[in-house]
Amino acid sequence: MSRAKSILLVEDDSDIADLLLLHLSDAGYDVEVVEDGDKGRERALDGSHDLVILDIMLPGTDGFDICRDLRARDRSKPVLMITAKTEEVDKVLGLELGADDYITKPFSIREVLARVKAVFRRIEVDHEAASDTTQPISVGPLTIEPTKRKVSRGGEAVDLTGKEYELLLLFARNPGRVYSRQELLEDVWGYQYSGYSHTVNTHINRLRNKLEPDPSNPIYVRTVWGVGYRFAEPEELSTTRDSE
Repeated sequence: MSRAKSILLVEDDSDIADLLLLHLSDAGYDVEVVEDGDKGRERALDGSHDLVILDIMLPGTDGFDICRDLRARDRSKPVLMITAKTEEVDKVLGLELGADDYITKPFSIREVLARVKAVFRRIEVDHEAASDTTQPISVGPLTIEPTKRKVSRGGEAVDLTGKEYELLLLFARNPGRVYSRQELLEDVWGYQYSGYSHTVNTHINRLRNKLEPDPSNPIYVRTVWGVGYRFAEPEELSTTRDSE
């Protein structure tokens, strides 16, 4: 019998913490609750949990700093951030720091459970894909190394968050295929909730900023208006002069 997945929940609101602890535990997860940021940072960095759920506003070290420090040590550890519904800047900053996704207050328990389940399902899919396809992928000056989860462009490392990397790998393995935002949510984030297209858009924009010679005129990740996005096919890239 496999061990239960472990979750670190860093949340100083005892009512929210108790509610999440109850339902996550009932769902079969091993949950540790920490109510202050300093202890939360210490526990997050020890690497003993499969998933970290962070509130942003915490006594001591805040959720942003915990996420930043964790990402400096571990690029692949899944992180969900809890933010107020009206604080769009919090969501964007959390994603910039490397959070995989965010949960907005007020939230439904059903949604939280679906997000957590999706994270673990995505990890399993990634492991299966890595074992099946381990060869590096070269696309023009881009090189993607699935076994190392590394990306380089013209020999220089490209620093991507977990979800940015997964988006790029999905696109690069399927050049020319058009993905709707909903399909990307299902394939990369692993859940089927509508209304989260802004999550996809934000990640696509950040990926382009790191990948494209001119993000305003992308040559790799292309927009298909009214549908979604696709990755350029080899013949398209061969006719596009890289400005670098």
